[in-house]
Amino acid sequence: MEIGDLLRRAAARFADAPAITCGERTLSFRDFDSATDRLGNALLRSGLRPGERVGVLMPNGIDGLLAYYALAKAGLVRVSLNVRDTAEDHAFRLADSGCRALIAERAAPAADLEMFFGPDDIARLMADEPEGRCEVPRDAEAPYRLGYTGGTTGTPKAVTLSLRSEHAEITNYLLDLVPDIAPGDVMVHAAPVTHASGSFFLPHLIRGAHNVVLPSFQPGLLLEELERRRAATTFLVPTMLAMVLDEPNVADVRLPALRRLCYGASPIAPSVAARAQEVLGPVLAQTYGQSEAPMTISLLRPDEHDRVGSAGRPYTMVEVRVVDGDDREVPPGESGEVVARGQILMSGYWNRPEETARTLRGGWLHTGDIGRFDDDGYLYLLDRRNDVIISGGFNVYPREVEDILLGHPQVREAAVVGIPDDRWGEVVQAVVSTRGPVDPAEVLEWSRPLLAGYKRPRALYVRDDLPKSPAGKILRRTVRDELLAGRTDGQPTPDGGE
Repeated sequence: MEIGDLLRRAAARFADAPAITCGERTLSFRDFDSATDRLGNALLRSGLRPGERVGVLMPNGIDGLLAYYALAKAGLVRVSLNVRDTAEDHAFRLADSGCRALIAERAAPAADLEMFFGPDDIARLMADEPEGRCEVPRDAEAPYRLGYTGGTTGTPKAVTLSLRSEHAEITNYLLDLVPDIAPGDVMVHAAPVTHASGSFFLPHLIRGAHNVVLPSFQPGLLLEELERRRAATTFLVPTMLAMVLDEPNVADVRLPALRRLCYGASPIAPSVAARAQEVLGPVLAQTYGQSEAPMTISLLRPDEHDRVGSAGRPYTMVEVRVVDGDDREVPPGESGEVVARGQILMSGYWNRPEETARTLRGGWLHTGDIGRFDDDGYLYLLDRRNDVIISGGFNVYPREVEDILLGHPQVREAAVVGIPDDRWGEVVQAVVSTRGPVDPAEVLEWSRPLLAGYKRPRALYVRDDLPKSPAGKILRRTVRDELLAGRTDGQPTPDGGE
């Protein structure tokens, strides 16, 4: 089934009900279907051919989502770009993916493109295009969209996702993550729709729900919208959730309709999860995935959040294993690399056959995440394989130390990295942001009884914010580079951390 078929079915069923709202602008289901038809046909009439790549660089709003699904109907391949990235980032992705055209608020510098469509161009094209179905069949294994990896470990790669993968993501959402979406429900998008939040749009649309898109993330505004709209669903990365919980009036907000506050993209601190359940109720739903397996490898449902630190169980339609260095499955309780298999997997990395073969060897996605299963089949993620610190021959998982530091009432964010050391090989250091003034030595002393000696940070640094990717992930690599360059003031532990 084509994506256009899903939009047309929703338009026929839900007609003039509100489908998408941003600010004062609302489109009905019928309006959204018609607008994407007109735009898709106009793009093809402009000279673009099915299978060609088109960049989309739009802020949160209706126009960006119209572009996404017009491209889907026209058989064109979407390359999503984030407005928070740099011009150099945009130029690299456009060139690397071979984009022929760009849809954006303004032309991207340094991009060698044949066509550019700004907001005025889009409005004119749609106004001039007569009504008519836009329908270009696409093979289930043909590229549907390219999604770039976050680039936290090196040059970003374009993940090729097919129509088969898109179908699998929708299925996984409706079967496991948000199975109770109903006509008239409201999904509020506060996170960028270029990333995980956008993946919730289509499952809600085809079930008759109303997608409300906020132009930007503001914790107070999000709470107001959730309450005013009687929202059933939203998605946040853990950093955003922590900021929401820091709002002065969060305990006064009444959200009786909220059934799922989904989160993912990075680990959540146990203290943040506990506070969210205390304030918002049993609504948290964690979804673990990667660009290579969009959003749906495993999930932790609201009634399972007593399992602190778990990434939940595999989605119904996904197989997950933990393997050793020879790709042999290890028993519960033993750690290894998390691998996954299912229809959700990428087709491969765009124009990178060697990396594709290495990552998808044996038909399994090798995630690069270190984890373990418990006896009940719950997955626990320990850390990224490339982030493990080896100090004095012992493995230190940064996430474990970060979770401890985040338990301090004044610590809002934490990043733990390994710094080269002649004696120990690497030593542990930490950078945190706080909710107010704090003595670094006090935080270190507070954490001492909670960490083994080799896991204790040798130094702790305080700054206003930690560097993050556009998806909201804390960039440990950037933190480490800044420490090595001496660009952060800090406080050493009194005993050197031994």
